[in-house]
Amino acid sequence: MATFTKLFFTLSIFHLLACSTNAQLIDNFYDQTCPCLQTIVRNTMTSAIKKEARIGASILRLFFHDCFVNGCDGSILLDDTDTFIGEKKAQPNNNSVKGFEVIDNIKNSVEASCNATVSCADILALAARDGVVLLGGPSWTVPLGRRDARTANQSAANSQIPRPSFNLTRLTTMFLAKGLTASDLTVLSGAHTIGQGECRLFRTRIYNETNIDTNFATLRKSNCSFSSDNDTNLAPLDTLTPTSFDNNYYKNLVASKGLFHSDQVLFNNGSQDNLVRSYSTNEAAFSTDFAAAMVKLSKISPLTGTNGEIRKNCRLVN
Repeated sequence: MATFTKLFFTLSIFHLLACSTNAQLIDNFYDQTCPCLQTIVRNTMTSAIKKEARIGASILRLFFHDCFVNGCDGSILLDDTDTFIGEKKAQPNNNSVKGFEVIDNIKNSVEASCNATVSCADILALAARDGVVLLGGPSWTVPLGRRDARTANQSAANSQIPRPSFNLTRLTTMFLAKGLTASDLTVLSGAHTIGQGECRLFRTRIYNETNIDTNFATLRKSNCSFSSDNDTNLAPLDTLTPTSFDNNYYKNLVASKGLFHSDQVLFNNGSQDNLVRSYSTNEAAFSTDFAAAMVKLSKISPLTGTNGEIRKNCRLVN
């Protein structure tokens, strides 16, 4: 009996240790340790979006690019140093991802209230949700408890983040590699109902592709010439309501007005046509599915338990 009791106690301790290093994300992770967290994030995001509505889209994209490289670990927030190369200058991110200063502002306010408690990865996840909500989109409960990476992976950022030029097969494969389905791809692409794209990313589509509305192509050509002297000129991803989070992105696709090649492939006589058509007429379904897909996205390979760290400065490893 004594031997059995000792064995049971040993196994119980092992189980507890295993749970501590493989902890799961939970909804109320900071309820006791930083109860003001979500208010701080929401207030800072509200101020930022009042100054520039586009920042909601920027933060959402920042979160997506973070999660697709080694999971949702805040690695994209790290600056380069003399001995460290981060993800900010990877091809999909360089001079493109924005919103770092907003995350810095949130982190500073959170640190003032709850020192060394909340990860930058969790702050980014909450800020992405609030940006969507503040632009009229759905809300969702963000699972929390992520810890911050101590490193970043520029080569993975170059190879694993989807590009505006990719076709449906390649996009689907990349999403499947992250545990996301083709349906997740289609609903998460609905994030392009807000934000803007640079001329260099849609020039080939408006000049060379045939599955595009003629008037739409002409409109986009007005500030995106065939030459490369205006690469950074911007156009809205959603031509109807570019600063409102709604289902008009899908209406654009049905009308052959997708800005990026990677947008229009979702509605081009392929496997996602029916889902795009459904979302174009049912905003409630899109909102529900988008919220669920964002929760799923946010759970990609988080660092939890004793892995990683809680960065004091989101740009630097402690």
